[in-house]
Amino acid sequence: MGTESNSLPTSLTSIAKTNSMSRQVEIYDTTLRDGTQAENFNLSVNDKIRISRQLDELGIDFIEGGWPGSNPQSVEFFKTMQGQTLKHARLSAFGSTRMFANAADKDPNLQALIDAKTPVITIFGKSWDIHVYDALRIELTDNLLIIEESLRYLRPHASQLFYDAEHFFDGFKKNSEYALATLGKAIDGGADCLILCDTNGGMLPHEVQPIIEQVQFFVQERGAKVQLGIHAHNDSETAVANSLLAMSLGVRQVQGTINGYGERCGNCNLTSVIPALALKMDCDSEAIRRVSKLTETSRLVDELANLPSNKYQPYVGRSAFAHKGGVHVSAVKRNPLTYEHIEPEKVGNIRRILISDQSGKSNVLHKARKFGINLEDDSPIIASIIKELKELENQGFQYEGAEASFELLMRRALGTQRNYFQLKGFRAFNSKRAMDQPSETEATIRLEVGGEEVHTVAMGNGPVNALDGALRKALIHFYPNLQEVELIDYKVRVLSGEHGTGAKVRVLIESRDQHEQWGTVGVSLNIIEASWQALVDSMNYKLMRDEHRQKM
Repeated sequence: MGTESNSLPTSLTSIAKTNSMSRQVEIYDTTLRDGTQAENFNLSVNDKIRISRQLDELGIDFIEGGWPGSNPQSVEFFKTMQGQTLKHARLSAFGSTRMFANAADKDPNLQALIDAKTPVITIFGKSWDIHVYDALRIELTDNLLIIEESLRYLRPHASQLFYDAEHFFDGFKKNSEYALATLGKAIDGGADCLILCDTNGGMLPHEVQPIIEQVQFFVQERGAKVQLGIHAHNDSETAVANSLLAMSLGVRQVQGTINGYGERCGNCNLTSVIPALALKMDCDSEAIRRVSKLTETSRLVDELANLPSNKYQPYVGRSAFAHKGGVHVSAVKRNPLTYEHIEPEKVGNIRRILISDQSGKSNVLHKARKFGINLEDDSPIIASIIKELKELENQGFQYEGAEASFELLMRRALGTQRNYFQLKGFRAFNSKRAMDQPSETEATIRLEVGGEEVHTVAMGNGPVNALDGALRKALIHFYPNLQEVELIDYKVRVLSGEHGTGAKVRVLIESRDQHEQWGTVGVSLNIIEASWQALVDSMNYKLMRDEHRQKM
């Protein structure tokens, strides 16, 4: 059934026509689902909620939250998100077509998608006949049936219904007639958008174009009012290229992940696709209009996943606009266009002249405005903040996921940060009285508050928990509102292996109260010391914010 496609690339005229006019496109993020399939990439429910908020701030159109029928964490995420309000993005639940043995209304997977109560539902189905025979072990006509019936059943339960045509390009190359037939059944089932997937990531751009053009002709011939999307994996290092080519041909929706995380070699990297669409291809979307938030989004995802940022990543990497000595620096100082393809500020990044004290000035001013700090462009304080920031970054501090610590740093440099308490000393130790019993941790803290010294002891289920308990016990008498602070996440990253188990570590702590959520950071060769730094910043930030609220 069907024939192999050996079509050669057609004229690039259509690309030029598309680029000559601005058009609306859609950005679909699957970091929380496809991205989490990457090796060593793990997110808690709180991480996923925080990333969802950031993606919403970035202007992402669709956020794929996960597969609600696959694990309890996904179920918890969707339940929690039912109580959240997104300003722009629409949440999507992801799943598969029904099992052949189940009727649509009895299929647990389809029911889980409905129970997630998301405005968007995305399901995938098989496009490649080898998967129908070897994976599903059903007949080709049976697969067509479950595609149409699954979508038709879900149609009343979603304001937008998307169909991911899994392995579409490979399937088309082997049996184009059948691959197109699966799309036809998705159209009949009521799909709003057909997403063509390069699931194995093996396609090259010259293969993608003729296939997309034949799909466009197929949809046009049917008279279907359905959009097309692209979902590319990066096993051939062409996911971004394939996606941009698809968009240049008139495909409406691009799917991918922040920083390109995903199974095996990853997914299409949205941090490369979005600025290309925004700054080079004259496309329009909310994320394109907010592209200046891209770098902070990229680094926040890295930090919450507890993975190091790729400094050499295009657009958002720390080295993307870094210039080191010689002819480049001289030319860039005269005219940045000599060695930069875009202005770094457009994507929220900064130019770094590695031997210059001016590096980071625009970033500091941007943060000052965000924090409501009055800082003039020519203030000498900026240079001192940048100098301290560089010194701290050399020690291992990073502030992308710990903006509360950075705000405190700026306010200390300005001399406006109140000293709420002063540490005199602390101690934390573990003991294990019996091998079949859990360890016991005790922390002791000495503080001075307003000239009064306080000495407290607390037990905990670990040194950080014990320190947190002792710190609160010492301070709550003076600052009762600290009872509202909840420590919701704690991450440790080893920064280098130079000293073996004595390596320097960075601790990121996430806290919240009834008003907001904030992140703080600490760095030390001693994990307890690093944790203490982050804890102290968390309490100081809470006290500072409450003080500012009282003045408003």
